[in-house]
Amino acid sequence: MGRSMGKGRVASERTSDVEELEELQTLRAVLENLTDGLVVANQQGRFLFFNPEAERILGIGARDTVPSAWSAVYGCYLPDQVTPYPPERLPLARALRGEEALNQLIFIRNPHHPEGLWINVSGRPLGDRGGKLSGGLVVFRDVTERQNALRKITVETLGIIGADAALSEPVPGMECTGCLERFAKFRECYDRIYRAVEQTADTVVITDRQGLIEYVNPAFEKTTGYTRDEAVGSTPRILKSGYHDREFYRQLWMKLLAGKPFLGTIVNRKKSGEYYWAEQTITPVKDDGGRVTHFVSVLKDVTELRKMQKQEFFLDLAREVQKRYYKQHASVPGFDIAAAAFPAHQTGGDYFDFLPQPDGRLDMVIGDVSGHGFGAALVMAETRACLRAYSGMEPTIGALLNRVNGVLASDLEGRHSVTLVLARLDPSKRTLEYVNAGHVSGYLLRSSGEVGHVLDSTGPPLGMFPGSDYSSSRIIQLERGDTMVLLTDGITEAMRDDQDEFGAQRTLRFLRGHLEEPAALLVQGLHDAAGAFSGDGPQQDDIALVVCKVGAAGVPLAPQF
Repeated sequence: MGRSMGKGRVASERTSDVEELEELQTLRAVLENLTDGLVVANQQGRFLFFNPEAERILGIGARDTVPSAWSAVYGCYLPDQVTPYPPERLPLARALRGEEALNQLIFIRNPHHPEGLWINVSGRPLGDRGGKLSGGLVVFRDVTERQNALRKITVETLGIIGADAALSEPVPGMECTGCLERFAKFRECYDRIYRAVEQTADTVVITDRQGLIEYVNPAFEKTTGYTRDEAVGSTPRILKSGYHDREFYRQLWMKLLAGKPFLGTIVNRKKSGEYYWAEQTITPVKDDGGRVTHFVSVLKDVTELRKMQKQEFFLDLAREVQKRYYKQHASVPGFDIAAAAFPAHQTGGDYFDFLPQPDGRLDMVIGDVSGHGFGAALVMAETRACLRAYSGMEPTIGALLNRVNGVLASDLEGRHSVTLVLARLDPSKRTLEYVNAGHVSGYLLRSSGEVGHVLDSTGPPLGMFPGSDYSSSRIIQLERGDTMVLLTDGITEAMRDDQDEFGAQRTLRFLRGHLEEPAALLVQGLHDAAGAFSGDGPQQDDIALVVCKVGAAGVPLAPQF
């Protein structure tokens, strides 16, 4: 058995070795086919990996040389195209010292590239499994086309030298007093502009007068999905969404060709077909004679911002509508009734309502929609509308909730549910009949402070099960001095930092201590007590309260029949 286990272990180790070898081969294949140049060196500066794209861009592959000779071997120059790049400042040399060197612009001129080319290089250090510095790598790409396009436009705009002149070579007249200094300042200014445009998070597009794209920055690629090679030579029509009509574009071009900038919001389309909103500025670039030669477009993707603004608008609208829903008092002879809702956000899912019946009875409603925000507010509005539409059409409160439940279950399809208490007050009989659809318990307190009745759940929440039956209601005989309180779980679940909840007992303790107060003060006082308990932070959940006091001071009770 021991020998068998030994063979199994050896086989397992061999399988692991084979899998590791296959992973390494796959990784190497990926690195060798990268569209960016990649070079890896150990801490002594010996090249460990030099992919084909790196050799194609530089024109020279890996050479057995020391870091101090890299600038000379590969023909690396500073952006002035004259000064050799200091070897110790090369991104790979800095990476070998443990530094990051990102987006460094280097001019390359060697026997394979006598006219020179521009590369954008980023270097990063490498560490072993223990985190110790073991080498470095650089990733770079050829940015000659965009560099030359941007330089050409900048030079034409500044009017320093001809558009076709090589920036690295002196031109006639440059020897005059101040010209060399002016040219050096231009180079410094240009380098700052180029780096700023390349690294800005906003999309930058430069076109000629006919609208052909000559330059895009990396942010363009990220925003639109089009690569630089796909964009250059095309027109901005590749981003056309079809949202704007011909007249919009005609007016835009008339303005631009007249030399005036355009500022507005445009709907564009990405390569993937996805639409996005862009705040866009298009500025004509003029030569010394005032003739428009190019257009520079800078745009910011504001799709998410617009979504937030749209949502904010609807939330504000919903909040204003909800405010109109809430009538703070109901007038019934011999009873003091008040209610209030306190949303935790702009809109809430907690709900109360008063539904007067033709025979003088009053239906008092309190509910809580699952979730928060605009969606919960819409469900709350539908619940209110259903109750008001069918109130008076059904003979009992149980039949009324059966009908509302059927509508909600069909519409909500399990996405939301509504807990709700419907209590029907009959002032002539001094009775309270109620149905509780999965809602937090309400309380009826006697004048002594004793809990006379707990209005606990009699059925599941509305909207969950189409066939639920709420016909089983309960009836309470009321007495002078009774106080009924209906509430949502925003009160009982108000929580302190130590996770202790306000709870039912603190709720009852507060009510017992304030039974002599009018209904409106009880509503506000209970809300304030829960808020004080949970601390100075923002309210975490919606709150709604309904209080009904029997035999208000100075008001005789309606007679019983």
